[in-house]
Amino acid sequence: QAQVQESGGGLVQAGGSLRLSCTISGRTFSMYPMTWFRQAPGMAREFIASISWSGGNTIYADSVKGRFTISRDNTKNMVYLQMNGLKPEDTAVYICASDSTPYAPPGANMDYWGKGTLVTVSA
Repeated sequence: QAQVQESGGGLVQAGGSLRLSCTISGRTFSMYPMTWFRQAPGMAREFIASISWSGGNTIYADSVKGRFTISRDNTKNMVYLQMNGLKPEDTAVYICASDSTPYAPPGANMDYWGKGTLVTVSA
């Protein structure tokens, strides 16, 4: 059973930056696309960004394009979400997930999810 663990959330002022990190154990990290989601209070879970197994292909939601960057380091089994120009509406629990199929295009189907890390952006 694989386990996903996020870190790096916190409180930041509007316009500031944060970098989230995520790792997965119990799976060969470098084989799987990885995806970030977020869920604000009372809202549905929202796709944020996805990255292919090699890091060569990325996909972003329109709401974060140009502000957030997803990346990965397969030597460290880590995926990152660099968030710049944060806005109060970015406040949410950020959740990392592993795609279920090795070497598949990113953002398809997730099978392992983390519990999330809270990002709060103050005005």
